[in-house]
Amino acid sequence: MANVVIRPGERWELEHLMAGIDPGNTVVLADEATEAIRRSSKWVDSLAVRPALLYGVNSGFGALANVRVRPGDEAEVQRRHILSHACGIGLGAPVEVVRMMLLIKLLTFRSGYTGVSPEVAESLVRMLNNGIHPVVPERGTVGASGDLAPLSHLALPLLGLGQITVDGQVRDTGDVEEQLGLGRVELGPKDGLALTNGTQYISAVAVIELRRLLELARSADLIAAISTQAFSCADRFFHERYHRDSGNRWRAVVANNLSHYTHGGNHTALDSAVPSMQDPYSFRCIPQVHGAVREHIAYAQNSILNEINTTADNPLFFVDDELALLGGNLHGESVAMAADMLGIAATELASISERRTYQLLSGRRGLPDFLTEDPGVNSGLMISQYSAAALVSEAKTLAHPGSVDSIPTCQLQEDHVSMGGTSVLKLRQIVDNLENVLAIELMTACQAADLKAGLVLSPAVRGVQERYRTRVPRLKDDRVLADDIEQTRQFLRYDLAGDLVAEQTAAAGVREEAGR
Repeated sequence: MANVVIRPGERWELEHLMAGIDPGNTVVLADEATEAIRRSSKWVDSLAVRPALLYGVNSGFGALANVRVRPGDEAEVQRRHILSHACGIGLGAPVEVVRMMLLIKLLTFRSGYTGVSPEVAESLVRMLNNGIHPVVPERGTVGASGDLAPLSHLALPLLGLGQITVDGQVRDTGDVEEQLGLGRVELGPKDGLALTNGTQYISAVAVIELRRLLELARSADLIAAISTQAFSCADRFFHERYHRDSGNRWRAVVANNLSHYTHGGNHTALDSAVPSMQDPYSFRCIPQVHGAVREHIAYAQNSILNEINTTADNPLFFVDDELALLGGNLHGESVAMAADMLGIAATELASISERRTYQLLSGRRGLPDFLTEDPGVNSGLMISQYSAAALVSEAKTLAHPGSVDSIPTCQLQEDHVSMGGTSVLKLRQIVDNLENVLAIELMTACQAADLKAGLVLSPAVRGVQERYRTRVPRLKDDRVLADDIEQTRQFLRYDLAGDLVAEQTAAAGVREEAGR
């Protein structure tokens, strides 16, 4: 167990975020963060009772911005704000997303610019460290004015309301708050709005899916290397000199990965290799397509992390300058567009993977039709490609950008919104589809390698093949392939992703950060 300390001004990268939501770690607000929050909160308390109208502190919200709250009701309006905005729809977000929401909200609070009270910040720290996870419905945010509905549900347990998940069980907060020592918070004059404003929900979903997509993109190179050997492809298309002068540095990363993963195999010397060395694009253009995917993942990652590291709230309070400023740090356009970009990148990775699966089943390059040794009575892997095609087609439909849509809200006060909630939930489904499409390619490539006469796999791939066969045996006679696909997906997620690929990449001397 380690302490993960939240300090003002420090940039958080992906690995810091993942450490922050690790249940084995403890999140701590640094003294300087607590002091910044305290000073700002104290100043906001003084502003709340002044005659001057200050949005979000002594006024109504949204189109009610010009309505002055009755003196003495400044805290009550914050409580009612949370109640009225808890309009979420659908299933609860995964616990991993909820933990990330809590963490990113604390990153917004750490600056002291939000005017939130120290009691609220400490309550979020306790929930995160004690495994108390509010039930947050996944739908209902338009990704501007903040993720109002999901963030309101995140805040309800502070009022003794809503539901929480503890030890895998969903409970009404009021039934267990005393037992858990949660404690109700007396809200200050900016607390309700500080809790509900911002992009912490769409940012949380986006960063979780970003992490998954990074792992799948690395695994895709390895899977493609198995397919390349099983299809007797040439080795010229990933030659170092061919990619040295490319303006896209990620092409060289992918090409170096392919070179490492195929080194020591004999696939280029087999009779089934074509003399022209002009392989289909789904093989020959792996560096270009996988490299483009990596390039756009890196761009989107920077955009999402920039948003997470800003103070996503409105208004903001700069105590040292004695300024209370209103603006748009509640609009999720950056995250929405980044999520859409990630969805397009993931769709292309799935699309080229499905094409390689198709080629392996085509009865070419010395491989039997549909990779069965007894065709007719057996259909082999024929229909697995249908499933991959269906998933890719769905991903293509989902890849239409959600961020280009906008439906005005709040009597045209919020007349342009990001629709980031749509973008991030589409992204999740696309990444799910990609994971299964890559699993189907892996299953197909391993079967093809087993049936390829005379093929000697490279050492890097041979080890993967041997480990995979301990989970999914070679297909001899037809069986329920859905089981094989699921087992392959699990192998992909828990065996290939992360450590194995990172170790092999490091062994090849490739820096994954080269394109960042």
